[in-house]
Parts: sequence; structure tokens; C-alpha cells
Amino acid sequence: MSTVSIKKERLPQLDTFRALAILGVIHVHATSAAVFESVDLKAFYLINFLNVFFRYGTPAFIMLSSFVLFYNYYDRPLTGKLVRGFYKKRILYILLPYFLISAVYFVYKMHVAGTLGTESYETMLPRFWKNLREGTAYTHLYFVYISVQFYILFPLLLLLFKSWKGFARWAIPIGLVLQWAFVFWNRYELQSQTKASYAITYLSYYMIGAVLAIHFDKIRGWLMNDAKKLSPTARSWNAALWISWLLVVIMHVWFYQEIRLGHIAPSSLYYELLWNLHTMLTAMVLMRASFVLYRRAPKAIVRWLTRLGELSFAVYLLHPLVLGFYRETKGWFFDHVQIGSVTYFAWVCGGTVVSLAVSWIFAQAVMRWIPGSWILMGSVPYSLRKKKKKSEKAVSRSQSQPSA
Repeated sequence: MSTVSIKKERLPQLDTFRALAILGVIHVHATSAAVFESVDLKAFYLINFLNVFFRYGTPAFIMLSSFVLFYNYYDRPLTGKLVRGFYKKRILYILLPYFLISAVYFVYKMHVAGTLGTESYETMLPRFWKNLREGTAYTHLYFVYISVQFYILFPLLLLLFKSWKGFARWAIPIGLVLQWAFVFWNRYELQSQTKASYAITYLSYYMIGAVLAIHFDKIRGWLMNDAKKLSPTARSWNAALWISWLLVVIMHVWFYQEIRLGHIAPSSLYYELLWNLHTMLTAMVLMRASFVLYRRAPKAIVRWLTRLGELSFAVYLLHPLVLGFYRETKGWFFDHVQIGSVTYFAWVCGGTVVSLAVSWIFAQAVMRWIPGSWILMGSVPYSLRKKKKKSEKAVSRSQSQPSA
């Protein structure tokens, strides 16, 4: 095994990927309640579409997290120093923000429930500890919790991939088998209500990210070139991916539409299957789309997406809090305008825009001007660090910042 670290190619396109993923997360959260409240409105069909179409967010982040880790670490010697450095970064930039932001949401939930200031520490602390252990301090924090589980296992998985070169060939099928074995085990025996808080639920996405990173040299032509420059075989596979993705998305949207309208009542296994197909294919499509956008989109849009991608972890942590306060405006809003499909949809869209804009502006301002902001929001992007040497080359954001 070589003792020399191979300098990896900088991939700024991954910030575009992060931006597309966080937009998915925010759309789902902004429509999560509205999709049930709007069943009797014509706006339901559009809200249902947004809610289902954008469900790729968290699985896409999971796949990207795995891709980034294996891309950065696979060609480096697996030493004690490397492992210690890996865990130090995750403790500082992931685990510490997770602990603190969980405390913020724990207090916020008490505010919403009207119990803030009425409970003793003896009552609150065991519940808070349980929330930390299960990733349930707020609905979105399970992602950070499962990421911590993956970080614990990552050195072992890295050792497996490095020591058994043929494992990459079977990694994705193995991931799918183990993931679905857990689905059936949970359905027929465990019946856990917090299944989404276990990393094995997303094992196929971790494996896809790992395989893409390990074989990046083989897929970089597909990512870096326009369709007309691809080989006939690559064009065929590319077309098959997009067509398959489109068909599965249409099916998934229709499926939830019929369920929410009360027309069908299928087994939960159908939910799992369509969600798994939709999100896996979308993660692959997003990988391709992020490189195309970075290459072909106007520079202003690329800069916008890049900055959003840089801040995606902080935005992920903060936006539900903003959205929660925004939802408290519902009564006031509909006291001034008559509720209907157009006005209700406008209010829902307002939640998407406000939660994105406020969390983005707040995160950027705090990271730029307040020292130690990483304690609450994770790694500060290089472009927002106050002290920079002019002679330094730009550090790859895709390699220095954890994926949200």
C-alpha cells in the first residue's frame, strides 16, 4: 500500500449538488402539513407533487456524504493518525453542532407545547438525552444522527473496500439486500417507530456513494461532458437513467395522490419500494445535473447555487425553526385574505422562500462575523473565513465541509 497521499481533483460541482439537495429538503418540510390540509382544494395536486417530487433531499445528502468521504480517503493510507483526524473533525463539526442544535429545538418544542418553564430539570434531562440518542429532538435531526452512525462505521467500511478490491462490485447489491432485510425485520418483528433514525435504512445510498467515488475515473467522462460528446453506449445508459427516473417519479407522485385522496390503501412495502427507487434514481440524476449546471448555467446561478451548497449544513439545521415561526402566521394571514387554492398555495410557497432566505442570511452573517460559529453550525466555508492569506489557493469546499 502506498504511503503517499494522492492529491484529489477539486470538485466544486458538489456544492451545486448540495444546493439541489437542500432545496429538496426545504420543499418537503414546507409542504408536509399543507399536503393534508389542502385535500379539499385544487391546490392539493400541486402541493402533493412538490411534497413527493422533492423527497430526494435527505437520501441525496446521504449518498453525497459517502461519496465525499470515500473520494477523499480511499487512496490515502489507513493509519491511526488518519482515523484520529477523521473522528476529531466529525466531533467538532458534526457532533458538537448536533448536540447544541438539539438543545435549541428541545426548548422550541416546549415553547410550542406551552410547557417552557414549567418542567423540572429532573423531568427534562432524561427526555433530552433520549432525543439525542434517537435523533428525535426535532423531525429533521435524524439525518445528523444517522450520519454519526455512518462515521462510526466508516473506517471499517473503508478497510473492507481497500482490503477486498472486488467488494466494490457487489457493494450496491449487498447494501440493498441488507437495507431491505431490515425493512422486513422491522415490519414483521421490531415494528420500530424510529426506523428512519437507523443508518441501515439508507445503506444502499451509502454504497452507491462509495462505489461512485472509488470508480470516479470511470464515470468522470459521463459527468464532465455533454450528452452529444458521450459514446453511444454512455448516451444509451444516460437516456435510460433519465427515462426511468421520470417514470418512477410520475408513479410515486400518483401513488401518494391516490392515497391522500382515499382512493387506495396499499401495504407499507409499496411506500418503501417507490421511495427507494425514486430517491436512488434522483440521486444519480442530481449527480449528473449538478455537473451540467456547473458547466452550462449562467455564472450568476452557479454562484448562487455554490454559496447555498456551502451553507447547506447550516441551512439544514436552521430552516425548520424559521418554518415553525412562519407557520404561526397562518391565522393572521387568513384573517386578511380569503382562503382558497391560490391564497393557500401562496402562503405555503411563502414558507419555502422565508425559511430558505432567513436561514441562509442568518447562517452567512453569523459565519462571516461571529468567531466560533462552527460550534453551532459546523465547518465555516473557506470563502466566509475572515482571515485569509492572499497567496493561499482556494481549498475545495467539497472536501473541507461536511455534507448536510
